[in-house]
Amino acid sequence: MQSGAGVSISTDSAHLYVIGSTGGIYSSPVKPTTGTIVEYPIPTSGAYPVGIAAGPDGNLWFTENNMNKIGKITPGGTFTEYAIPTSNASPSDIAAGSDGNLWFTEFNASRIGKITTSGTFTEYLIPTGAAYPVGIAAGPDGNLWFTENGVNANKIGKITPGGTITEYPIPDTASLPEGITAGPDGNLWFTENHSNKIGITPGGTFTEYLIPTSNAGASDIAAGSDGNLWFTESNASRIGKITTSGTFTEYLIPTGAAGPNGIAPGPDGNLWFTEQGGNKIGKITTSGTFTEYAIPTSYASPSDIAAGPDGNLWFTEYSGNKIGKITP
Repeated sequence: MQSGAGVSISTDSAHLYVIGSTGGIYSSPVKPTTGTIVEYPIPTSGAYPVGIAAGPDGNLWFTENNMNKIGKITPGGTFTEYAIPTSNASPSDIAAGSDGNLWFTEFNASRIGKITTSGTFTEYLIPTGAAYPVGIAAGPDGNLWFTENGVNANKIGKITPGGTITEYPIPDTASLPEGITAGPDGNLWFTENHSNKIGITPGGTFTEYLIPTSNAGASDIAAGSDGNLWFTESNASRIGKITTSGTFTEYLIPTGAAGPNGIAPGPDGNLWFTEQGGNKIGKITTSGTFTEYAIPTSYASPSDIAAGPDGNLWFTEYSGNKIGKITP
């Protein structure tokens, strides 16, 4: 408690209270300390949430890999869940499209799904059988681009807002692509988990770059505020950086066996990532300095992470069956 000039000031974990000399009480929110984590249990048990993305409606949308649903959580922590029409679709990644809808990959069903912000579904079958799509991202061309992780697929796919799919075979025939993102250079950048490369494709023309660390296990990828692409190396417990001209820098995460997976740019200009092995949320500056924050729930196995409309980072807890929020 502080006092002076006829007023007293006090705080709790959520508000600042100013008590005037005449007895009036005024309060305003207090910004939580950097690294403060809040967790919200998903109503459906055993959901196994994976992907998460900010929607155009100001909410966070996520995939429930095991319970075959798409979930929505408001910044205040209120949930709504929608059952996917195709059974056992095993939804994985999710992204907001230029059409105002949410688009997601159906790993087992080899489909690309679309859900409106009011909960209406449309699903599109990928021409290649057993495509096993994983990552999805909005492209600079207004389309959605996705990775086909199937051994007999090994392609980058494109789907228009109207549902027309085009597929492009990756030159390395054993790449097993996972994450994908739009780069600042107008290209689509993706990780090749098996062949240990980072690839780009503008309209179907490929260039591939070999990661210096062997068997790095490149997983997710995101564009940073510095104009470079940043990616997680799940096997090597490193965060990688690649310039748009193909030059690599790798940073070893302080926590051993961190198992980084999802990565996303934060509103603070840093890159934020999930540590499945370390059970932490990590932050790396564009100059390579790390900070790590322990998740309250043990063995939460955080998967994906995304910046929310409220200025926080939101993440999925695959084993913890929760959606987490961390203050940057």
